[in-house]
Formats: sequence, C-alpha cells, structure tokens
Amino acid sequence: MSALVGLFDSGLGGLTVLRRLQERYPHSSCLYLGDTARVPYGQRSVADIRSIAAEVVGWLRHQQVGVLVMACNTSNALALDVAVAEAGVPVVGLIDSVAADLNSECVGVLATPATAASGAYRRAIHACRPHTSVLEVGCPTFVPLIEAGDLQSPALIGEAKAYLEPLLAAGVDTVVLGCTHYPMLRPLLTALLPPHVRLVDPAESAVRRLGPLLASMGGMPEGELAAVEVVTPAERTRVCVSGSAEAFADGASRWLGYRPAVERVDLRSMGRAF
Repeated sequence: MSALVGLFDSGLGGLTVLRRLQERYPHSSCLYLGDTARVPYGQRSVADIRSIAAEVVGWLRHQQVGVLVMACNTSNALALDVAVAEAGVPVVGLIDSVAADLNSECVGVLATPATAASGAYRRAIHACRPHTSVLEVGCPTFVPLIEAGDLQSPALIGEAKAYLEPLLAAGVDTVVLGCTHYPMLRPLLTALLPPHVRLVDPAESAVRRLGPLLASMGGMPEGELAAVEVVTPAERTRVCVSGSAEAFADGASRWLGYRPAVERVDLRSMGRAF
C-alpha cells in the first residue's frame, strides 16, 4: 500500500493539520488538496457538503493515497461516512480522534456553524465519556477574519470574546478548536481564557493516530530519522487547489512557514499520480 498521506480542506485551514503532520513525521510524503473554488464549507448545506466530499475523496483516491486525513471539521462532521465509502483506504478524522483523547468534565467547542449545528463533537465525546458536558458554539465570522490576516484586530478580539462568553459561563475546563483555521487564534484565545482552561487542537490527536498506519505502510515513523536522505517536508509535499494556485501559495506562507509550490487541478478528472 502507498505511504502517501492525502489531506483535504476547503482552503487554508487544513494547512494547520499538514504542518502538524510535517513536524511529527518529516519524512512522510503528503498530498494536500484545498478545494478553494468552493470555500468556505462551513455555511453550506449538508447535501452540498456530502456531494463535495464524495468528489474530493474520489479525486484523492485516483492519486493513490494510502491513508486519508479529513483536515476539515465540517466535512468530518457531515460526511465522514461518505469519505470512508469512497476512499478505499483508512480514513483518519479529527473529531473522533480528539474525542478519544479528552479527559474533561465540561468541554466547549468553537466551530463553524455547520459543524456546531451537526452535534458531531457532542456525539463523539459522549461516545467516549457519556457524562461529560459539551457545549458547541458556531463562529461564523472567525474564518474570514483569520484569512484577512490581522489576528489582533479589534473586530477579531470582539468576536472571540463573544464566542467564548457562553463557554466561560458554562464553566468549561477545555476548549476544542473545532475548525482547522482556529489554531491560528491560539495566542489570542489563550490570553482571553482563564489559566486553568485547556485549549485543544484536534490535529494533534489525528496526527498521533497516523503513526501506526504509516509504519504499517512502510512510511517513516517519528524518531526514526537515521540513514535517510535529506529531503525537506516541502519537497515531499504536493499542494493542489481547485481555484487560484497563485493566491493560495501567497496565503499559505504564514500557515506553513514557507511558500509552497501550488498547482491547480480539475477535481472531475483523475489527474496525475504523485
């Protein structure tokens, strides 16, 4: 089986998952797909998201990925079953991965409106910890404000305070960043939260789950870096988008720490193999 890891999101947000993966498994080969022609997913209908997921996962399957990471909470919440049916390879989701790792009595989830409305985090957490209190808050303005680039803008600070208010009133001890854009807000949210409240990025749990899968496929697990050719994560990663490649490359720099080479692809075609 191919050790190529496929990841997808509607745009830039999933790059936070890719970066975690590159940091933990720097010698893994990755294929990242940003469906930027249809961004954002977070305010689309359930039927639309499920249809998009089938097309995106089908395209990734034709690229011969060996494992698929749903680097998008909204797709994970509403179309995990679609991805599993279409992928033909193991699928790692963000929501069930982090739910299995939580050890909290009262959890708050910041997410897109679609993810929050789905109740996916509540169901996944209750499957592991039935008595944990879970409060999901939809944050419709976060993604456009994050992509605008000023992570300390008065508008963003004001929205963050408003979204955190019901979580703090409920006495949460953990806040889950339920959208892959939101790790960019960690410094801001940390400053606004009491010291005892833990911020959790689901990407960390999902990436840990990849270790045994990569090892079984002959991929390079963390720590085993001896006698390996010196190749950077950027050289081992193919980045594709369904919209403007140039715009995505420009925007991706602050998410990845380098400007990736980006190619535009047609998701209706099989494309080329890695």
